[in-house]
Amino acid sequence: MKTPHVSHQRPEDENLGIGANMAYGLQHVLTMYGGIVAVPLIIGQAAGLSPADIGLLIAASLFAGGLATLLQTLGLPFFGCQLPLVQGVSFSGVATMVAIVSSGGEGGFQSILGAVIAASLIGLLITPVFSRITKFFPPLVTGIVITTIGLTLMPVAARWAMGGNSHAADFGSMSNIGLAALTLVLVLLLSKIGSATISRLSILLAMVIGTVIAVFLGMADFSSVTQGPMFGFPTPFHFGMPTFHFAAILSMCIVVMVTLVETSADILAVGEIIGTKVDSKRLGNGLRADMLSSMIAPIFGSFTQSAFAQNVGLVAVTGIKSRFVVATGGVFLVILGLLPFMGRVIAAVPTSVLGGAGIVLFGTVAASGIRTLSKVDYRNNVNLIIVATSIGFGMIPIAAPNFYDHFPSWFATIFHSGISSSAIMAIVLNLTFNHLTAGNSDQQSVFAAGTERVLRYQDLAALREGDYFSEGKLHDCDGKEIPVVEVDHGHGEPRTLLAKSSEHV
Repeated sequence: MKTPHVSHQRPEDENLGIGANMAYGLQHVLTMYGGIVAVPLIIGQAAGLSPADIGLLIAASLFAGGLATLLQTLGLPFFGCQLPLVQGVSFSGVATMVAIVSSGGEGGFQSILGAVIAASLIGLLITPVFSRITKFFPPLVTGIVITTIGLTLMPVAARWAMGGNSHAADFGSMSNIGLAALTLVLVLLLSKIGSATISRLSILLAMVIGTVIAVFLGMADFSSVTQGPMFGFPTPFHFGMPTFHFAAILSMCIVVMVTLVETSADILAVGEIIGTKVDSKRLGNGLRADMLSSMIAPIFGSFTQSAFAQNVGLVAVTGIKSRFVVATGGVFLVILGLLPFMGRVIAAVPTSVLGGAGIVLFGTVAASGIRTLSKVDYRNNVNLIIVATSIGFGMIPIAAPNFYDHFPSWFATIFHSGISSSAIMAIVLNLTFNHLTAGNSDQQSVFAAGTERVLRYQDLAALREGDYFSEGKLHDCDGKEIPVVEVDHGHGEPRTLLAKSSEHV
């Protein structure tokens, strides 16, 4: 019998081969392409850059995102969590960077680059603190965060389905929404009637078919593909040398804190989804890779880098756990950064097509979180109110985007993200109710006392016909005792009794 290779001991170390890596890697690129080009578009327009310079910003973001993805997935000593995470320009800093460049202060666009470098260096120095928070992320917390990630991404899918550009005349038209619906139906059909391979590629195939249909309907324009250079290397410091201003750096430090929280959540989420262990060392390596990438990116004209939550959804919906698939996607991103022609081809995919696929992708993230929350024990504790409050708190900026407009800017920057809002609330409430027990009332909370007595299926899975309890011991139908062991799930999670018997388990 052939001894399995060591790299296959972890699910993420499986190598599917060049062909599969390229196909699934391209699917990852298509999934996040709209997001990675949106940030340089927004900031470039706010800075008043020319279309040519905005094009260079996009190429730089693709190039930097590809390098960051390779660092995160393949890893170097002390850098990279070696998980299937796609890196790209973080959305969390968009509002802050637009504010910096629009404030009329010193530095202009160069001050953004300097602030990103300085704040990322500070973030790199404090990663040891963040890497030790894994013990405060039991399934109760990770389930809340994963669910919130999926829910907060749904407005993105809705805007994509409507056409993406809210200023366009056809935004929200039946033709755009119809194309998104057609893409969604294609994803579902390919998942239902296709083979295992086709089902895993259902997102990519549906997007290709949807784009071809859009061409015939006159809803896709590839005329700009041939315009512009075929090859171009991002020039270091093309936009000038970075300048460093205290106010800009301080505001970007808050963004970096948010990025660290969100990246921690994404790393722990993808670890939960693929079923691999993420300890404090691995989390620290991932956060350091994030911060190092964010320090280097401004050299080429890009910004803070972080994991893309929508690609976490793609991992969940396809079941492809290999980090080498995502690393191949990183190679594609580097190539796209060097080949503006290829970037223009992918940019021509109609946004409505992305929207149809996004509904499945982002919904899958939320569903994965709900599945994680199903592992939480809600009996005789207040875990129910922790889940309810944390998810509700995370939904505030989604339901009311202007909710924090009159709060201090530092507070609004942190809590404007539903992901960081729910993560912070879940961590604080889990600490308050499940760790800091001093001062807790000896009277049960109504949320605990009102919980019905239930048995989960997994509680009964080990039992067989004729098994019975007597004097606190479990016996089989012949009267033989079945050993029962305790499984400790960690802080905040109750211990589970597990029947241990080759005949009964």
